[in-house]
Amino acid sequence: MLFGIFDFGFSILECRMGPVARKIENPKSKSKIEHLMTVLRHLGRGLLQLLYPGQCGVCAAALPPERSHFCPECRTALTTDPYPTCPRCAATVGPFALATLADGCTHYWVSSFQFERVVRLGPYDGLLRDVILRLKHLKGEYLAETLGQLWAEHAAGRLGPTPADVVIAIPLHWWRQWRRGYNQSVALAHGVAEHLRLPCRPGWLRRIRNTPLQTQQAPSARHDNVRGAFRAHSAAGLRGKAVLLVDDVLTTGSTASEAARALRAAGASRVVVAVLARAAR
Repeated sequence: MLFGIFDFGFSILECRMGPVARKIENPKSKSKIEHLMTVLRHLGRGLLQLLYPGQCGVCAAALPPERSHFCPECRTALTTDPYPTCPRCAATVGPFALATLADGCTHYWVSSFQFERVVRLGPYDGLLRDVILRLKHLKGEYLAETLGQLWAEHAAGRLGPTPADVVIAIPLHWWRQWRRGYNQSVALAHGVAEHLRLPCRPGWLRRIRNTPLQTQQAPSARHDNVRGAFRAHSAAGLRGKAVLLVDDVLTTGSTASEAARALRAAGASRVVVAVLARAAR
């Protein structure tokens, strides 16, 4: 109960402070607000660890002293990807197809993607799917941040020696975020950025159109549904920056591609997408 109450209070604060931070033009003022939110996040994490010491964030089992956030069984289930994947879009491929892919992709629509490639933690099934669905609820914010750290621990090695200059999350439209209370992709991005020691700038990308849910669209209609839905902040200092764009799930790639288009239009040199799971199209 206290876990849920605390998450609710912090989520509402961040949801309402986010638009304020975006409207402030002074970079020093922005950095002060971002620092305040970071301090509050760390304070909240410490409080939750006091309230729920040594407890797995997924199954609530007692943790060994040397473990944090997840028990060994849940950690293994979340980080074990048993399938070969496409190096471009991270889709599951057959073992024989992988040898013929090189830097290509078996999916014809991938050629129009505005991002460089996708790095996933695993496929959208099993425990990973169950945990991602749990993130859709307000009380999943702390879990989302620890999952972001888990992604960085296990998947960041595939980003190369210079993974990115900045971490940015796929944004929700302000009205949808207000109603939900928080954006799980922003919480994931904070966890990824903290582990990689990179700046996290969720305010640098906005969703300017409240689009219908992608899950309610046919795969062929998803690209048109999000066309022009994002805008990157023109004064955000994106020029020449490599961006790690974070989301929970990638299915057709339409949302991530359109977000990457906006980031590149604002000057980003390249965009790599980090997701917890890759779903079948």
